[in-house]
Amino acid sequence: MYLCASTLWKLTLGGGFGGLYTALRLESLVWPDDKKPQVVLVDQSERFVFKPMLYELLSGEADVWEIAPRFSDLLSNTGIQFLRDRVKTLLPCDHLGGNGSESSVAGGTVLLESGFLIEYDWLVLALGAEPKLDVVPGAMEFALPFYTLEDTIRVKEKLSKLERRNFKDGSAIKVAIVGCGYGGVELAATISERLQDRGIVQCINVSKSILTSAPNGNREAAMKVLMSRKVQLLLGYLVRCIKRAGDSEASEEDGGYVLELQPAERGLESQVIEADIVLWTIGSKPLLTKLEPSGPNVLPLNVRGQAETDETLRVKGHPRIFALGDSSSLRDSDGKLLPTTAQVAFQEADFTGWNIWAAINDRPLLPFRFQNLGEMMTLGRYDGAISPSFIEGLTLEGPIGHAARKLAYLIRLPTDEHRIKVGISWFAKSAVDSVALLQSNLTKILSGS
Repeated sequence: MYLCASTLWKLTLGGGFGGLYTALRLESLVWPDDKKPQVVLVDQSERFVFKPMLYELLSGEADVWEIAPRFSDLLSNTGIQFLRDRVKTLLPCDHLGGNGSESSVAGGTVLLESGFLIEYDWLVLALGAEPKLDVVPGAMEFALPFYTLEDTIRVKEKLSKLERRNFKDGSAIKVAIVGCGYGGVELAATISERLQDRGIVQCINVSKSILTSAPNGNREAAMKVLMSRKVQLLLGYLVRCIKRAGDSEASEEDGGYVLELQPAERGLESQVIEADIVLWTIGSKPLLTKLEPSGPNVLPLNVRGQAETDETLRVKGHPRIFALGDSSSLRDSDGKLLPTTAQVAFQEADFTGWNIWAAINDRPLLPFRFQNLGEMMTLGRYDGAISPSFIEGLTLEGPIGHAARKLAYLIRLPTDEHRIKVGISWFAKSAVDSVALLQSNLTKILSGS
């Protein structure tokens, strides 16, 4: 099938933070003479996933619809068209020095796996990334990544199976988590709280510390929680390989795993640990690298597989293509690559939407400048930490940090309608939890008397 651009078309590839929020930003802008472009959003999933809150899904704090609403619901009151499909090939024709130019009638075409061919005038690349498990033998076969909604559901189902099996005979569930960045630490805090004394959680990290790039306040708050829940930190180790435990070919549901660890620091000895479940939180690779070659006008990619962009987020040599999030290799004023975090993608989407509007309306484009607003993390159902950048040395932790983080993310949800529904739901759950906690405390007081 072929979709011809009878009007101005803007195409967004990827429905994560970068793609969806760019589309919504374009929808919210005022267009001269009401000539709003047709925006098409393409994603392989039917749901937008608010990834920083996948831990709440694992702990039971949030429901799927709250943090992973369907695109059809989110976009029902907008003019944005959603296509559930996967991008196969990009065919740009706006390359500088070729037949196309910045003022060409169309920017190019995109071929989808369904065979659908879309002609676009402006293109936004926000395809995201996928976990990289092929760096360690056995990781691809035996480790579970924690990156997507589907990953979270698999981890939750696996934990439930282990709980049903192990709790009957009183044996502890052994959990190995590879990586002690934000993902690994938040996962360790969430799972250790869920399992309590019926689980043994071990975290493996190549560095001798956790959260190496985090503010000191967040690191200290995390260490406090992890130590209180008896999470074992294996710091200064690399995972050499992951194998099935024992000689028998046990099924994935019944068999355990063995992780061979080698020292990354002097003074440590090799270790072998056993686990019922192995969770992988390190490494990712941009999905741009999975697209089929499109001839001589290929996009300029760096060694990581990200598109090289200028400071306005336009892909170098392609004035009608913008890239952001995991698909972009934008650098800050110090020349360092910006991290591929939700906070960066939020801000890039705002600039990308504006710059497309500016380009269409012959206005100057704005250079992107990342504003670090601080960092926050969940540490369980009632614990969290947030270190705002505008107050040096301040860290809100415990229940206050947890509540502040949820409020900040509630404000960041994609649409007003969804924000209101989720806010009401969270308020109701909080009220129920408060009543249950009060009843529990009263019971303890009365039984003690």
